[in-house]
Amino acid sequence: MQPVREVIIIGGGLAGLTSAIHLSKAGLHVTVIEKHSYPRHKVCGEYISNEVLPYLQWLGADPAELSPALIERVCISTVSGKKVETRLPLGGVGISRYALDAFLMGKAVNNGVNLLQDTVINISFVNEQFAIETVANGTLFAAHVIGAYGKRAALDQQLNRDFISRKSPWLAVKAHYQGPFPDGLVALHNFRGGYCGVSKIEDNIINICYLASYETFKNYKNIDDHRREVLYENPYLKEIFSNSEPLFERPLTISQISFSEKEKVDRHILMTGDTAGLIHPLCGNGMAMAISSAQLAAQQILQGQPRAILEKEYTRQWNQQFAKRMKAGSLLSSIFTHPWLSGMSMRTVVAMPALLPFIIRQTHGKPLTV
Repeated sequence: MQPVREVIIIGGGLAGLTSAIHLSKAGLHVTVIEKHSYPRHKVCGEYISNEVLPYLQWLGADPAELSPALIERVCISTVSGKKVETRLPLGGVGISRYALDAFLMGKAVNNGVNLLQDTVINISFVNEQFAIETVANGTLFAAHVIGAYGKRAALDQQLNRDFISRKSPWLAVKAHYQGPFPDGLVALHNFRGGYCGVSKIEDNIINICYLASYETFKNYKNIDDHRREVLYENPYLKEIFSNSEPLFERPLTISQISFSEKEKVDRHILMTGDTAGLIHPLCGNGMAMAISSAQLAAQQILQGQPRAILEKEYTRQWNQQFAKRMKAGSLLSSIFTHPWLSGMSMRTVVAMPALLPFIIRQTHGKPLTV
């Protein structure tokens, strides 16, 4: 029979690897199960707020080692071409998931984390112990399990999570480009039925990632037609795409992106990152939230409290740290994707520029303490 491991983390992305580094740094034996190999591109805005920088440095995983693009300003535009720009309250960095995930994986393995490339097909909890069924490694046992496997997975169906039965009207598209784009800027450009984030990452590469409603997208044969007929209505997006060369053979896409409420602890699994809840990409803060939630999960496990108290406290702290941000993100997305509301809001922000940093702060947190 397999030995009982202290912690198994399902998913080796930002949240999973961050938790693994934190827990292994504290001396726990940690196993990460990730179905894909490293490095790998992912659909992501690839911007990290500096709010998590002190924590990453404490972990020994300073992203400065990867020479990221420094980002200090943000601009927002409407379909009609109205635009406003301001400084980001904390600033951040642009770094690809291709580089960052592989970097964190290396730090985790150097800490003694056991990394398994495998697929989890079911999880059960009996007599205060988890049984994790995998394709290649049979059934593994653990005292604690952290869920960090992303936005939507077959495992969510197996666990019968509530959100999985609700259809989502969103899909996302991402690719890297080479071309002219200002240093230090993250741009959020509205288009009919969605919005697009543009910023630089390492090596002067431009990351373009956008969220589009299926209702708008389904009227076109493919991504190229949708981009030309819909995204190009915004003059800034037309200029960016027209003057940039794609570096991917084809864009990456994901569909059925759900912003529905998710349980933070489900079947006694501590859910982190997008597995616990997905903030609208308009807020540009999903990566920092994933890292922050990983810290919360690791800290609660290290407290060594009874499971019922651990789960209650993790949920409380998650809601305390993120619930208001999630609501603010949902509200901003509703406004930004509504033509009349976005136009009126932009006129208000142009007339009162100090409003934009205030709005940004509603979706970001303070620097993490360790």
